Amino acid sequence: MADPTTFADDAMPFMNQLFATAMRMTRNRADAEDLVQETFLKGYRAYERFEEGTNLRAWLFRILTNNYINTYRKKQRRPSQTDLEDVQDLYLYRRLGGNELASIGRSAEDELFDQITDGDILDALDELPEQYRSAVMLADVEGFAYKEIAEILDVPIGTVMSRLHRGRKKLQEQLYAFGVDRGYVDEPQDEPEPVAT
Repeated sequence: MADPTTFADDAMPFMNQLFATAMRMTRNRADAEDLVQETFLKGYRAYERFEEGTNLRAWLFRILTNNYINTYRKKQRRPSQTDLEDVQDLYLYRRLGGNELASIGRSAEDELFDQITDGDILDALDELPEQYRSAVMLADVEGFAYKEIAEILDVPIGTVMSRLHRGRKKLQEQLYAFGVDRGYVDEPQDEPEPVAT
């Protein structure tokens, strides 16, 4: 059993990783801060039940993921909100020529990657069913091993592997369709039927 008085010292090294994941999950700084704060609060309250010598990082990510899933489900029942301040800042940036100034001296590759924004990738991730999205984010973004993901999501390793396979395949299909829509990728051509001789 862990000593609750050492929770802050033990858990703080994971703060930045938890916050980065919370930002990717929520796509909103205030929501990410709330999610991490709730994670640390629940972690502190349950720390005496944490078994010392096991993976604290995975344990904290499990709390974070469960909090996000619960919050995500609640938010789906509420109408979406837009922060007016963000919209005004983006409008002013574009009006003052921010896009043109930022593109001076950049390579063609940089320009292409600028067009494919994190938002586009996050939108593709958001399209994934929750079970696939969580597995993909924990594996491909956070770098957790299958065993750790299984512990975080409380599912067998085989389920993790299946969810990763299906989630990555769906993500690949969505990003391919995105590339075709934007003209980055040519649409596949049907191969002509072989001519009988």
